[in-house]
Amino acid sequence: MDFNSLISHPEILLLVLAPIFFICILLEWYIGDRGGKLPKTARYHLPEVLCNFTLAGMHQVADIVAGLLVANIYLMVFGWRLFEIQMGALSFIMLLIAQDFCYYWFHRASHRIRWMWAAHVAHHSSENMNFSTAFRQSLMYPLAGMWLFWLPLVIIGFDPNWVVFSVLLNLGLQFFVHTQAVDRLGPLEWIFNTPSHHRVHHGRNRQYIDKNYAGVLIIWDRLFGTYADEEETVVYGITKPVNSFNPLVVTFSEWRDMFSEAFAKGLSLKQRWQLLFAPPSANDAKPVVANQHSEVLHSANTSKRV
Repeated sequence: MDFNSLISHPEILLLVLAPIFFICILLEWYIGDRGGKLPKTARYHLPEVLCNFTLAGMHQVADIVAGLLVANIYLMVFGWRLFEIQMGALSFIMLLIAQDFCYYWFHRASHRIRWMWAAHVAHHSSENMNFSTAFRQSLMYPLAGMWLFWLPLVIIGFDPNWVVFSVLLNLGLQFFVHTQAVDRLGPLEWIFNTPSHHRVHHGRNRQYIDKNYAGVLIIWDRLFGTYADEEETVVYGITKPVNSFNPLVVTFSEWRDMFSEAFAKGLSLKQRWQLLFAPPSANDAKPVVANQHSEVLHSANTSKRV
């Protein structure tokens, strides 16, 4: 398949990259599980791996179905574009940078708006970190509003197919930061999102919560004050554990809790709005810490975002 075909059908990009993903998974499994050279939280457990792959499949189907509607919206908005942008090497680089900037704000919103967190929490609910964790996605992203964050790119004048391609390329590159097999990468740590940066993002340690939202470029976190360095051993997961490998439970547990709380009796309209769209509550959360042997001492019991 040539590049033009990928641009015409950007939805198949991740399928094209799938063989690379699976080779990386096999190598990491061999190093960690067979070689015993990685932490226990990097090991592969069959029930969780099956859950992750099922979530990825559900996510892919939802994206394809929702994409039919979103594509029409993008095409309509494209008719109002501000500039006529001819795609070439320079404009493609500009698109990748602009899309990564938009991704940063989408990702930050997914942690700061409970409606969006209800979808994103599925990705963070694993207490392990390996390449299969990247497959742990939610089919609820279209309902949560992920696609809205790419509309400015279409309004500016970037062709919708190129926009979708850049989004999926960004997500594909993020697969490679979901690992404990790679240590720090020297000077690259200043510019790019790396496995070290993303391990922090998946941590429920107090100093790691709501940090390192980067997609490909870590510079956005450095600019907007959401950067944290990997120092203390990362404790993975969320502060209100799902405790299930059922993909439906992983997908819908926070939606269930959110609606149950928001539509409880006796609440004002303002209170209901806050339960749906305010930042996930962290008022009563205890920080997750590690002792000198990097074992978890205690965790929180609220839906504090991670």
